[in-house]
Amino acid sequence: MALITLVTDKRYVNPTKITPYVANILKEYELLKRALEAEGYMVARTAWDDMEYDWSLSDAAVIRTTWDYYERYDEFLAWLQRVASKTYLINALETIIWNLDKNYLYDLKEKGLSTVPTFFAKKGTRRSLNEIASSRHWDRLIVKPAVGAAAYLTYQLQNEAIDHFEQEFTQLLYERDMLVQPFQTTITEHGEASLMVFGGKFTHAILKKAQAGDFRVQDDFGGTVHPYVPSPNEIELAEDAFRRCEPTPVYGRVDIMWDEKGAPIISELELIEPEIWLRNHPEAARVFARAIKTKMGPV
Repeated sequence: MALITLVTDKRYVNPTKITPYVANILKEYELLKRALEAEGYMVARTAWDDMEYDWSLSDAAVIRTTWDYYERYDEFLAWLQRVASKTYLINALETIIWNLDKNYLYDLKEKGLSTVPTFFAKKGTRRSLNEIASSRHWDRLIVKPAVGAAAYLTYQLQNEAIDHFEQEFTQLLYERDMLVQPFQTTITEHGEASLMVFGGKFTHAILKKAQAGDFRVQDDFGGTVHPYVPSPNEIELAEDAFRRCEPTPVYGRVDIMWDEKGAPIISELELIEPEIWLRNHPEAARVFARAIKTKMGPV
């Protein structure tokens, strides 16, 4: 019987304190585990940095809640390359490496997809935020790293705050690639939708909203999750994003915001370790498991 390993980080392997956050992780693990077992697989679970685990015994490693990777980027990248030589990665190694860096937004735009307008500031360059903003007529900015998650080092700036941030921006560019984007006012008015896609097909969606006075929709900062029924245009945008990827991802999430005219635009394409809210839509676990089986072939 084939073995699928679901990959997490060590905080969630055998947690001693079950917070609501951890309980959600464990519930979604159980949903996917049962769905994979129903498809004929054995299922194991371990931390990505478990040095004792023999990855060669696993037929595939499905990257799930490795939510410390961006803090250990070089180590995680080395692990990916090492494990990919021993077992099959889902999503594929080339997909994960491409998706690690938010410069993928440029690639999506080049492929004709609607994305949040973005200026890509390369590490080691000297760029003025004021020059970037004025040349593009942006009066309110979002500044964040090209590699990061959970609103890590993400700033919302306007007016004199842009001037005051110049020195810190220079320091950030010394250390890493950065993205500069115009602030989308719809994020505070309407939130951000997350559409889950398995095997190239949309399954379910949620809407994330920031708490009053904030712009970050992540629950780490008081954001809340709500039911959401996307429009046909939004579903098509999400599925089209997957069609434009090579190879086509087995699973992932497309985050969508809306421009000032109300048109959907891609803010993120999450193909590494996205939260996928199976707990809100348990039947999607079966779709996910079947997408894995289709990729792997007969058990």
